[in-house]
Amino acid sequence: MAEAALIQLKDLTKTYTRGGETLRVLDQLALTMERGGFYALMGPSGSGKTTRLNLIGGIDRADHGEIRIGGIDLAHLNNAELARWRAASVGFVFQGFNLMPVLTALENVELQLLLTDLTRAQRREHASYALELVGLADRMHHKPGQLSGGQEKRVAIARAIVTDPTLILADEPTGDLDRKSAQAVLELLTKLNRELGKTILMVTHDPAAAEVARTIVHLDKGRLGRIETRSPAGAGG
Repeated sequence: MAEAALIQLKDLTKTYTRGGETLRVLDQLALTMERGGFYALMGPSGSGKTTRLNLIGGIDRADHGEIRIGGIDLAHLNNAELARWRAASVGFVFQGFNLMPVLTALENVELQLLLTDLTRAQRREHASYALELVGLADRMHHKPGQLSGGQEKRVAIARAIVTDPTLILADEPTGDLDRKSAQAVLELLTKLNRELGKTILMVTHDPAAAEVARTIVHLDKGRLGRIETRSPAGAGG
């Protein structure tokens, strides 16, 4: 059963200026998301989905409003504190793989641990375990150019979970994959949520991908739309 709310957004407002025009991407958004939930964020392009993901992950800062993650008000953290919190608490899965082509899968995942107090042997152990969790134990010494797109995405997910974060933020994680690879990624995210208790926020344009989530949150022109709470059929169903 989910504990107290993990994410609390209150009166969240974010604007950008482009070509002298001010664009209000989020407009007084308020939302609570529970610990251990799996949320799909949907909406047309420009509706604020990725912006909200970046604000929750501490990549960007809001103009106004409050973002509390696990009781921590992100606005009260300076840049160094925010970076430390982000490294310990959030795993990011971007649409692009963002892997270093000259490094092996194991080395790419290990990079995420370089700023920790772990020894080199401990970093290798943690990275190896993360790759085993995503089903790539037999590919950990391969470089990205030797992997399929689906395998590269799984390396990216291993990198996101290697620090054992509370929260996983996935921005269009299936957007550049074929159907079979996309299905495998969705099954993996579902496993991380159901078996390891990770809270997942996934931005997606794909209704089929959203079907694995327990809650679908719709955004439109920076405002909160309808919220669908459902019992997912499961990524394999």
